[in-house]
Amino acid sequence: MNEILEPGMIVRHPGAPEWGTGQVQSRVGDRITVNFTHAGKQVVDGRHIILILLPPLSSQSTTS
Repeated sequence: MNEILEPGMIVRHPGAPEWGTGQVQSRVGDRITVNFTHAGKQVVDGRHIILILLPPLSSQSTTS
């Protein structure tokens, strides 16, 4: 699953929900750099953690 991640995609860390949502900054091999709302920049080892892909922010519906 992590191999489809690209910069700009929005994810969650399944083991650290308190980090909030994160935006993928880069992916080099199994190393994924993500900027999380409440944890800042983190490097995740994709061999051990499968990040949860969320819908892009622009596609989330909003009501007025």
